[in-house]
Amino acid sequence: MWLLDQCQALFNTSSLYGVLGVSKEATDAEIRHSYYKVSLRVHPDRAPEDLQATEKFQVLGKLYAVLSDKEQRAVYDEQKLVAEESDSLQQDQCWEEYWRLLFPKITLEDIQEFERKYKGTEEERQDVMQIYLQHQGDMDAIMASALCCSQEDEPRITALIQTAIQAGELTAYPAFTQESTRKKKTRKQKADEERQEAEEMQREMGLNDADDSLVLMLKQKQNSREQNFNSFLSDLEAKYSKGGKAKAGGKGKK
Repeated sequence: MWLLDQCQALFNTSSLYGVLGVSKEATDAEIRHSYYKVSLRVHPDRAPEDLQATEKFQVLGKLYAVLSDKEQRAVYDEQKLVAEESDSLQQDQCWEEYWRLLFPKITLEDIQEFERKYKGTEEERQDVMQIYLQHQGDMDAIMASALCCSQEDEPRITALIQTAIQAGELTAYPAFTQESTRKKKTRKQKADEERQEAEEMQREMGLNDADDSLVLMLKQKQNSREQNFNSFLSDLEAKYSKGGKAKAGGKGKK
C-alpha cells in the first residue's frame, strides 16, 4: 500500500500535513515537533491496546522522511505525490532506530516533564479536537490516541470535547454523544485490570517508589507486545535503572 493510502487508512486523512496536524506552511521545526508528538502518541509502548500502533509508527517515520527532505517535500507540495522508490522510504528501514537518531537524548525525566507542561494547555486542547475529528467521536480510539492520557484523564478529556461541541468548534458525533454506558464501563474495566496487574507485579518485585512503579508499568507494556524490535521506552528503562545509554544504529530489519 502506498504511503498516502496508508495515511488515509490509519489516520483518516491522506494529507501528510493533516496527519501531523500542521499546515502546508509549517516550518521544519514545527514539523519535527509535531512528528515527535504524534509518534509518542502512537508508539507501541505508549498505546499497547492499539493493534495498529506499530504500523502507525512506521508510517509516521516514512511521512517525516518525506517532509524533512526539501526535494521530496517540494514534489509533494506541487504534485501531491510521494517518491515511493526513494531510499528514505525503503521497506527494510528500522523506523525505531530512525526515531532514536532524531531524538537521541530523550530520557524518562524528559517525558515526565513534557507531560507536566503539556496537560491543560491550548496545544493539548487542539490535539484532542483533532483526534476527536479523526476518530469521529469514538472514545475508545480517542483515549488510546490522546497523548499523555490515562483512564484518570477521561473525565477531563470528555469535558474538553463537550465544551468544544457546545461552542460550535466540533461536530456532535453520535459515537460520542450517544456512547452506551456499557462501552464506558468496558473501557474503565480494562484500564482497572491493567492497573491491578501492574500493582501485583509491583508487590511481587518489592517496588515502592513511584518512579520504580513507572518503570515497571513500562516493562509490563513492553512484555505485552508480540514483537521483537527494541523500543525507545525500553532504552529509557535501561538508562533510568542502570545508567546506561541507548544505542542508536543505522538501518535494520523490522
